[in-house]
Amino acid sequence: MSVLPRSVEQVIEEFSRLPGVGPKSASRMAYHYLRSPNGDATKLANALKDMDESVKNCKSCFNVTDKEECDLCSSPLRKKDKLCIVEEPLDVVAFENSAVYDGLYFVLGGVISPAEGVGEDELRFKELEGRVKELLKDKDIVEIIVATNPSLEGEATASYIIDLFKNLLKEGKIKITRLAMGLPTGADLEYADRLTLKKALEGRRDI
Repeated sequence: MSVLPRSVEQVIEEFSRLPGVGPKSASRMAYHYLRSPNGDATKLANALKDMDESVKNCKSCFNVTDKEECDLCSSPLRKKDKLCIVEEPLDVVAFENSAVYDGLYFVLGGVISPAEGVGEDELRFKELEGRVKELLKDKDIVEIIVATNPSLEGEATASYIIDLFKNLLKEGKIKITRLAMGLPTGADLEYADRLTLKKALEGRRDI
């Protein structure tokens, strides 16, 4: 015999799927919405439904957006000769909150991680090649800033990107730099503060 109604158990199960949320935290969150007199549960459900139906990937950078092309890619104020490659959309948010970068982005969708079964084919390397070639139509040289996290997987991904563009590097059509100072090994970009990201961008180096 179950102590809780099945609907409450389902909500707890769904909250438990969230990163960093255990069964106790999930239960507290469920009871918060259960006790709320202001229809907060309905508001949350509607917001999640709207996100699920309207949000998609930008056709150019693969960041999340509700348009075909996100506001960053379509903005005339962004410099088209700099392309910052990040792992996930939250990394774009971190950079934009820091207000220290004025170029474009490309979201890979993760990093190469054989231990987790993530290889080159699971990431957007083909789309990245296409994006770089597209930018080179209007620019003599494009700087590619590799902003994957400073982990073993991030470094492996950075090495793959260098190999991917070795011909364009030899031809002098692109320059590849890597975030350096300010980001300790094992850190995640989404938790970096403004000063840390500023130092990392200013201290990027050729690779």
